[in-house]
Amino acid sequence: MTENDRAWTRSDLGEAAYAALAKGMPASKLWSLLLSVVEQRSQRATAALHQQWQNDRFVQPSYIDQRTLLELDSQLLAAAAEFEAVELSPLAPLGVCSSVAVGSQNRVVSTVRGTEVVSDPTNVLALESARRLRADPECVVRLATSHRCVRAQEVPQVPGFAATFRMFCMTTAGHERKDQGFLSAALLDHIQTHLRALDRLEQHGYAFPERSLRILVAPEREALGQRLAASLTQMPVTVEPLEHRYYDGVRFMLSARSSNGAPIPLIDGGAFDWLRRLASNHKLVLVASALGSQLAAYLYRPEAKP
Repeated sequence: MTENDRAWTRSDLGEAAYAALAKGMPASKLWSLLLSVVEQRSQRATAALHQQWQNDRFVQPSYIDQRTLLELDSQLLAAAAEFEAVELSPLAPLGVCSSVAVGSQNRVVSTVRGTEVVSDPTNVLALESARRLRADPECVVRLATSHRCVRAQEVPQVPGFAATFRMFCMTTAGHERKDQGFLSAALLDHIQTHLRALDRLEQHGYAFPERSLRILVAPEREALGQRLAASLTQMPVTVEPLEHRYYDGVRFMLSARSSNGAPIPLIDGGAFDWLRRLASNHKLVLVASALGSQLAAYLYRPEAKP
């Protein structure tokens, strides 16, 4: 949705008042004003609360039993034992998604306290990685987290998808080496860690048959893609052109046939330029990947379905 599409939302304010709220008023005053408005809005009848609980997609509980998700998290984190496990706050600085990953703020649930609900933990892990690299430029930062996310865009009308969902993420950050050595090693590490995670889950009632890997590369990363493919012989691997410029020249997608018979790209990852922009250092590399853990519980463990 563009800014013009949302013009109706400020039609009663007038341009001057809207400009003051959007850019002119100091942030501290704006958050106080909005908190006052929200306080007034919150004084409503109990019936309205029931109605929102029934109909608002952002407040619905998960359709997967919590014990299943806790066991799933435990297995995923065990597979990623070489990554530091980080428990993130449900909130992140306002703009961490649209500024770090250049996404639309309209896809994020923003708050009136100058924060936003985490919609992609990898953006937040990138911010933490930048902080650590500023303190120790020679370190390698390897982080993992399992986090419940909220996204505001429309959700596919497909069983298993929801506005709030659980995601398992990993990031590796550090300085590049000769012949893209750091990037190559980090990508291979992420892929192999995810494969170990799937193997562990298969020992606990899950099934991930007919696994396949797509490596998508820009022309300048073609040699890197072929190098990765040659290192991964335990499943079918294809190297294809990368068309999505969200990634920094290389992306991987790991799929498996789900319990409903369809192959699902359950794991997605690649290289990103977020660290270079956060730290203004073109030598920094960030690899991030994610597994849709809630979707895995729904589609790859039949007894977990509601």
